[in-house]
Amino acid sequence: MLDRIKASLPSLAPAEQRVGKLVLADPRSFASLPVSELADRAHVSKPTVVRFCRSMGYDGLSDFKLKLVGTVSEGVPFIHRSVDVDDKVSDVLVKVIDNTVAAFLKYRNDASTHAIEKAVDALMETYRRRGRIEFFGAGNSGIVAQDAQHKFFRLGINAIAYSDGHMQVMSASLLGPGDSVVIISNSGRTRDLMDAADIARKHGATVITVTASGSPLATAGHIHLAADHPEGYDRYSPMTSRLMHLMIIDIMATCLALRIGGTALQPMLREMKNNLRSKRYA
Repeated sequence: MLDRIKASLPSLAPAEQRVGKLVLADPRSFASLPVSELADRAHVSKPTVVRFCRSMGYDGLSDFKLKLVGTVSEGVPFIHRSVDVDDKVSDVLVKVIDNTVAAFLKYRNDASTHAIEKAVDALMETYRRRGRIEFFGAGNSGIVAQDAQHKFFRLGINAIAYSDGHMQVMSASLLGPGDSVVIISNSGRTRDLMDAADIARKHGATVITVTASGSPLATAGHIHLAADHPEGYDRYSPMTSRLMHLMIIDIMATCLALRIGGTALQPMLREMKNNLRSKRYA
């Protein structure tokens, strides 16, 4: 949570930056002080303190403080251990698994349920209006986009994934009000994805970004789902980041399935399973 605040500071308004710096300077005190005291210490108004919390993806000051206390008091010790050239197979196994587990637990502590709920609300609205839900990603994130399409179309949703930059721009040009696009990126700096986000937003579609806080893509959409981790996007192949993106997609797909309801889904999924039986050996 503190890492995300630090990364997001440059994109905040000056007054909100002062609130963010106050959090980083003494998280424990921030979590215990009333809003009036926090406003005085940051030299801002009380609404600005609340606005900062919402800018970070939380429902308000109370929700922000609750997560802050959890991060400071019960935070998961996170040490990202890079794989070295002289590591044995046993070392690589332990490092890769430990890095992934620690990243998942850290995300559980830091994730903004408010932002996820907003994303699920938007996707559910698109489903109700029989709009299109599209997933864009490049490279490894393109594979995550394909996985997302597979999960969502099994729910009876009109979903499609594109990993080619030209196709993304063309498809974004055809989106409109009632449609949604989920853009996935590890770095949040891919030009094609930024172009597609701008076009989709201009045409009235809801743009949801799954990327690192403080990146250009994080502020290019309507809803940002932070996916922060210490893994460098310029070294080796993304491992922790890809799995984190898959997990976020799983969370949204599960929430959406619960919203749609078993009465609508179960008969369809049952028929799909029966139709697939002929594809398997007995």
